[in-house]
Amino acid sequence: MINTVINTMINTPASQGIAPTLALLLLAGCQSLPSSTPNTAKTIHPMTANMPKSDRQGRIAYVEEQGSGASKVSTLYTISPDGSDRQRIDQLSGYIYSPAWSADGTKLAYSKQAIQQNPKIYLYDRTDNKIRLIVDSAGSNLSASFAPDGQQLLYSSTIGGNADIYLRDLRTGTTTQLTTLPSTEVQPSYAADGRSFVYTSDKVRAGRPRLYRYNFAIRQTQPIATTGYAASAQLSTDGQRLAYLNGEEAAIMSLATGQVVNLANTGLDEPARLSPSGQYVIYPTRTSQVEGQSGGSLVIRPLAGGNSYAINSQTGGVLRTPVWGR
Repeated sequence: MINTVINTMINTPASQGIAPTLALLLLAGCQSLPSSTPNTAKTIHPMTANMPKSDRQGRIAYVEEQGSGASKVSTLYTISPDGSDRQRIDQLSGYIYSPAWSADGTKLAYSKQAIQQNPKIYLYDRTDNKIRLIVDSAGSNLSASFAPDGQQLLYSSTIGGNADIYLRDLRTGTTTQLTTLPSTEVQPSYAADGRSFVYTSDKVRAGRPRLYRYNFAIRQTQPIATTGYAASAQLSTDGQRLAYLNGEEAAIMSLATGQVVNLANTGLDEPARLSPSGQYVIYPTRTSQVEGQSGGSLVIRPLAGGNSYAINSQTGGVLRTPVWGR
């Protein structure tokens, strides 16, 4: 939940007395794509044949974790929605957080945190199979989200002491701080029209996060009506629905009516994420709840009703933060 994000934000060298300096490196640290992993999916799911083309031909990115503490190994994969063509994108001893696709599906941003280091934001480009370091400031840099044109990137950082939201221009390297509150502002996520973004804040009550929407035109925020603990929001491409973490439940809200549907308690305090069409969701589970699979799984579920199916883990590890791109 957001407490994990807050702990990651504050337990860094920058919060322990190192002077924060804005050392954001544009497209630096270029490295080649690691070798692809052979496809090990046992089942090609026939129900994907009925998906909209944008979903069926999209890619799902997710993180698989093995071990714990100093022995933690995290691997970033992408896979087709039918469970085929699993590819390893990155791996390290430490943590990989919150992958996010660009709107056109050509770029993937994510955070990496090696042991005893700050989280940094990287960008994987599918067009040239390169991984580049793009945010390397002091403090914790997390929760990247692409603007619709792919030229700007929202993210949260503790470079100023508190966790605030920043906007990075990927063309010029210019960085603008958007929130300046003494509370915790994290998990920004762009609206598809680029006019606003949703994010998580505990500004009303510390440790009790709520959801807000920031309007670029007027530079103001408004709360999103939720009850209790709410975090990690994502808007559908048509702007009509919101996927988020409702307490311990992965949930979907209709913004027109306020109706909330709780989809599942994943056992991982993680939300669901919408497919490009908005007709399906994906969420991780510690133990699969469909098809009798064991170990971590990704569950794909149609919102209109019908059967769900699961994509199993690569090595029996814990699966986290799936996101579905074009």
